[in-house]
Amino acid sequence: MVAALKPNNGMRVDIVTLFPEIIEPYFQSGLISTAIGNGLIEIYFHQLRDFTFDKHRQVDDRPFGGGPGMVLKPEPFFRAIEHIRDLAEGKPRVILLSARGKLLHQAYARDLSTSNWLILLCGRYQEMDERIYTLANDEISIGDYVLSGGELPGLVVTEAICRLIPGVLGNSESIDADSFAKENLLGPPQYTRPPDFEGMKVPEVLLSGHHAEIERWRLMKALEKTRENRPDLLDKGS
Repeated sequence: MVAALKPNNGMRVDIVTLFPEIIEPYFQSGLISTAIGNGLIEIYFHQLRDFTFDKHRQVDDRPFGGGPGMVLKPEPFFRAIEHIRDLAEGKPRVILLSARGKLLHQAYARDLSTSNWLILLCGRYQEMDERIYTLANDEISIGDYVLSGGELPGLVVTEAICRLIPGVLGNSESIDADSFAKENLLGPPQYTRPPDFEGMKVPEVLLSGHHAEIERWRLMKALEKTRENRPDLLDKGS
């Protein structure tokens, strides 16, 4: 959906992609859908082929200098950005999803969540024409691996950012309890009823009601889990 709306007091996200049908259903249910319904977020999808010049709606071509695969052409992206900027007032922050980008982390997501308008550019095929990168304020990667396109990274980035917008989560304290929210640590173990499930018991400290002891236990367990699964995070904090 595309509409000439001004960004509201929340956030507007425009996603440029060759496959809007892949990602649009994700936002029709769950947390983000509720936030959209409450007017906290606006999300719009733009088919890249709508901004091509030729009758075949071609978005890619062979790379100069030779090599395998196809490269996305610059013209459709430049036309898409020009079109989207005419839809709303303000200055958007343009994000290009790329394996060459900076790695997304919680602090980066928190910084992006303070923007009121984001445009996400999803790539496909072998690569993008280098001139497309000049459109972006940020280049973001979600990990040290290669995917077929930027649609899944676009979903990840949007989810990571939007859940940090005030009012999106029912309980804002949930954000403070997230992994990576404090001191580069993973989240501690969590338990709920029943207190004894097939011999696996909830730790007594969590049933004690002693909040200081519970916090100390959670910190200790967070350190243990981080040391086991992500020791690199502890190195960053040193």
